[in-house]
Amino acid sequence: MTKSTPHPPVTDPASPYESPDSKKFHEAAERALDHYLNPAAQIMATTHEPEPMYLANPKYNTEALLANASETLGSATLMLNNFAALLETSHRKTLLGIAQVVMLGELAVNQALDHVEPKE
Repeated sequence: MTKSTPHPPVTDPASPYESPDSKKFHEAAERALDHYLNPAAQIMATTHEPEPMYLANPKYNTEALLANASETLGSATLMLNNFAALLETSHRKTLLGIAQVVMLGELAVNQALDHVEPKE
């Protein structure tokens, strides 16, 4: 016994671009899908240039960069210790722990600076 199946209704093949509004709607839908399903594509496609002020100059030598990093970490340690003196005991201990980690970073940078051979 054979079962008859109904034929699908005949429809006109419609383009998503029948009118300018449908084209705008389709582009907006594509942007929304890309935003939620493929956010890395948006980041890679951006034309935003990073602020040059925050970039390390590749012409700087290693010794100058390490010296700058050492001074910055030393300043951060001092600021953390001064701020810790203003806090209550529980928060002070946390901040002093952070200051110690920064100080260890400063020591590592200083040791690396000791191994750099100055260029003439």
